[in-house]
Amino acid sequence: MNSYTEENYLKALFILSTEAGETTVNALSKSLEIKMPTVNSMMKKLSEKGLVNYESYKPVKLTEKGKKEAALIIRKHRLTEMFLVEKMGFGWEQVHDIAEQVEHIKSPAFFDKMDELLAYPKVDPHGSPIPDKHGKIVWKKYTPLSECIKGQAVVLAAVTHSSDDFLKFLNARGLHLGISLKIKSIEPFDGSMVVSYAKKTETLSLVVCEKLLVA
Repeated sequence: MNSYTEENYLKALFILSTEAGETTVNALSKSLEIKMPTVNSMMKKLSEKGLVNYESYKPVKLTEKGKKEAALIIRKHRLTEMFLVEKMGFGWEQVHDIAEQVEHIKSPAFFDKMDELLAYPKVDPHGSPIPDKHGKIVWKKYTPLSECIKGQAVVLAAVTHSSDDFLKFLNARGLHLGISLKIKSIEPFDGSMVVSYAKKTETLSLVVCEKLLVA
């Protein structure tokens, strides 16, 4: 049985290695804000359990067993976030820290019931995919708003950054998943965009546009 700490490492490894299939001890150290020797020590431990492929000074990869365990932790986290929003009325900016605690509960039946009560959602409140009970995950291909062009009409489908501050920033501007956006203009100098939605017009910086995924 994994400790909370091991589960947090597995989850971070899964998220960091999603794109490339691997990550580095340095990236993991920065993500978790834990010193490199401690991360190296944990990688050796997870390697002995057959959860990661690890050699000194080389990228770290989750094994198939490690990927499944990590995906099931993420499933618990994202289901909890969805339950808190849909059934308990929390805002999408309030749920991350609570889900960080609930994801360590060991009972699969608890999360299966949560899944059933939510009618088996495919994504969490931030648009990230929820793995199924076997750890399988279906990725949808979305485009960052920053890569769209003037005149395009798009729908906000997900956010890549779900810090409280960023979600509060979106809340203050009435931006939420499912809202339709029309790109009115793009500033060549800094990449900022003027977008219209819900009978209003807003200027969004490049930093914000890169974090908004659209369909």
